[in-house]
Amino acid sequence: MHLVYRIIAVVFLVYAFTWGLIGPVPAKPNLEETIRNLYYHVPMWFGLVLLAFCSFLFSVFYLLKGESEADQLAESFALTSTVFGVLGFATGMLWAQYTWGNWWAGDVKQICALASILVYGAYFVLRNAIAEQQQRARVAAVYNILAFFSLIPLLFIIPRNAEFSLHPGGQGSGSVGNPAFNKYDLDNRMRLVFWPAIFGWFSLGLWMTHQYFRIKVLEIKKMLS
Repeated sequence: MHLVYRIIAVVFLVYAFTWGLIGPVPAKPNLEETIRNLYYHVPMWFGLVLLAFCSFLFSVFYLLKGESEADQLAESFALTSTVFGVLGFATGMLWAQYTWGNWWAGDVKQICALASILVYGAYFVLRNAIAEQQQRARVAAVYNILAFFSLIPLLFIIPRNAEFSLHPGGQGSGSVGNPAFNKYDLDNRMRLVFWPAIFGWFSLGLWMTHQYFRIKVLEIKKMLS
């Protein structure tokens, strides 16, 4: 199974990077060639949510079963999810500089995205603040569940209902987004790259999580030996 998502990650990401850079894209006002960032910025946020959901499931499983492996997997998925969030935020700032003229425009979606990263950053601070292993795992599991649920308003509800947003897809009366790009107005050419990019980034996240989990297991074995 590990080999499968490694192959998917390599094949799909090579395809997304290559065709994403040289393939044709629609001419959208204001966006122009920066529209290619859609293949990187948005799939990273898809990856963040999917990986955070996996972390959430393992935290629930730990509270039900009390198995240390579930806690380690929850931590591993949370770390990879946070890395994807940082990369997604960085590519978003780069995109904002070219389309809005500023790295940080104070847009509601930027603020909520930063808040979601900080929420998961606090998860690791909390883990390091508790020395006793079982107590740390229980407290971290409860926090991780709450952290995942915080993503729902931060990433899906608040930005879409904001009175004004520079991001596309908002529902507020003042939401302008990027002209002619509401709700990621993809044509068939972009869909052929966009969806494989999502699978590729998520598969890369699974690969990264597996590698970090293996390191954690080796560290624990070394401490116990």
